[in-house]
Amino acid sequence: MSEVLTRPAPRQGRAAARASLGLAPALVTAVAYVDPGNVATNFSAGSAYGYGLLWVVVGATAAAGLIQYLSAKLGTCTGRSLTQSVAASVGRRARIAYWAQAELVAVATDIAEVVGGAVALKLLFGLPLWAGAVTVAALSTALLHLRTTRGENTFAMAITVALALIACGFIGCTIAAGPTAGGMLEGMRPLLPDSQAVFLASGIFGATVMPHAVYVHSALSRDSGRGLRAGGPLGFAALGELLSTTRKGVVFAMLLAGSINAALLLTAAALPLSENPLTLEGVHTTITAVLGTLPALALALALLVSGLASTAVGTHAGDIAMRDLIRRRIPAGVRRIAALAPAVVLLAADLDTTHLLVLSQVGLSLGVPFALIPLIRLTARRSLMGRAVNHWATTAAASTVAAAAVAINGFLLMRLAAG
Repeated sequence: MSEVLTRPAPRQGRAAARASLGLAPALVTAVAYVDPGNVATNFSAGSAYGYGLLWVVVGATAAAGLIQYLSAKLGTCTGRSLTQSVAASVGRRARIAYWAQAELVAVATDIAEVVGGAVALKLLFGLPLWAGAVTVAALSTALLHLRTTRGENTFAMAITVALALIACGFIGCTIAAGPTAGGMLEGMRPLLPDSQAVFLASGIFGATVMPHAVYVHSALSRDSGRGLRAGGPLGFAALGELLSTTRKGVVFAMLLAGSINAALLLTAAALPLSENPLTLEGVHTTITAVLGTLPALALALALLVSGLASTAVGTHAGDIAMRDLIRRRIPAGVRRIAALAPAVVLLAADLDTTHLLVLSQVGLSLGVPFALIPLIRLTARRSLMGRAVNHWATTAAASTVAAAAVAINGFLLMRLAAG
């Protein structure tokens, strides 16, 4: 039987409890979709091609929503995260190799988030980039400490508040910029005019369909559904209700994250044209000159909050991968220091921070197939998923997303090889 199940109307209190199981993990994971890497990539796309790549943002958000649903379903229905399921199905060497690539993904994530937060602190307070990076790492470690000391619910609430602040800041900038309806409609035409547009489109895809978000969502859904599974296998009606609330949670969270990402591109597209793609600092300067101080302040504050909140999620992904795949754990502070080092080195080298953020998102896209292919295979396995097994159409759609990820990776590798 497929995941499309009918169910009776549940009692109100029970329905509310199950709805929270689907919504809380989705909202926490959604923060990863609006990190500084997304900000830089979408601003770069909007300043270089106007509204032209809006369709990529919309398509990537839809693809990410499907993948996040499969991730949540795997964790909720099986009681295992994706990394746990992979560890149970491969040998020791394969587990180590899979853990290594997952850690590299976490490092790429941390680079984007720490660099973005450092840029925000420079815009707000004039801090040197290296000092901003250290500050962001310290504050995000404190946020992780909140999770270990006050529990998952408090951590989820803090992340949800951060997501609301990010939405208010970035969408507020878009309203002030005033993008045109005609431009937005034109941006939904699926065109890629040149190789640079393909490069930015791959960055948008890598910043939206992200492997570490898949790992985290499956683990959070596993933990949230633990109470439901305590009484044994879920019945037909309970399973149908659970899958329905899981879908609703993912749809809501991805609509919010997708709206924020679209807002970023639309803001840049509505600003005066520039000969070259604007950097984050350039966007801030232009917004200050064209729209005023308040929208520019909202942009910088939202960028800072996105760096702080999303780096906590990225660090959590690395911890999950290490614990599930090689059965080791290191303190969050040690992990943050290790992740901080590459970002500080790159910032000390005085590299273009916006280009660095875009490259980090392209690097993330290289890790997408390693998360998507096992996820699709596992959720299509009836012996594992039971009645929650994928419908054939769901598997086909998810496989199309995975094939697109592989094609994008091939393009990126060829571009790198050609210099």
